Amino acid sequence: MLIVDTECSGLRPDLHSILSIGALDFRNPDNRFYGECRVWDVSDSMGASEKAFEAVCEQCGAKCPKGIQPQLRAEIMDEALEVNGFTLEQITDPNKQSEAELVAAFLEWSQDLPERTLTGQNVSFDRNMLEGAARRAKLNWNLAHRTIDVHSLCWMHTIKSGGLPPVDEKHKRTALNSKAVLSYCGMPPEVDPHNALTGALWHAEVTSRLLYDRKLLPEFEQFDIPWL
Repeated sequence: MLIVDTECSGLRPDLHSILSIGALDFRNPDNRFYGECRVWDVSDSMGASEKAFEAVCEQCGAKCPKGIQPQLRAEIMDEALEVNGFTLEQITDPNKQSEAELVAAFLEWSQDLPERTLTGQNVSFDRNMLEGAARRAKLNWNLAHRTIDVHSLCWMHTIKSGGLPPVDEKHKRTALNSKAVLSYCGMPPEVDPHNALTGALWHAEVTSRLLYDRKLLPEFEQFDIPWL
């Protein structure tokens, strides 16, 4: 499994940008990846602003209403920055690598891993953001659509252990968020603000505990597995 976590400027692959990627190889957890980037801008790939609109339209394929111009830079949600702790200055720093460069480095790092199934908490979000960034940069996206979600692992473990997963009664859905999953597995909450690499470490440890009843990383050796 390829454990992955991303921090982003928002929730939509078409509008928002990756800000950082953290990952590790589950079979060899010392093999880790971390990188940060600035928010995407069409000038990263075009260089010439007079052709920027044409480039965006080619990537998007949608027909905008007359007078509506396509987006030239990723949108930035204040709420996202509150979660990941990045500042506007950091994510627009021209000295940082581009989103395209970061995703290319991640794909190259992961290319020779023996098993590349993306795994994490709500990992379909990370997959969609990574795939969107790869396609925006015209990179070869060769990771599978199928993923392994930590939430589902914890939900199943709870059921098979004779318990009942918590339910958010207001929204009538599972309440097994990241904090609840970590608590179930006997682990402390993630650091605040969130960091993509520490997030990947947390997800890897949880995955090991839920699937194999064993600890994985020395960072969490002090925390016992509750059901053992």
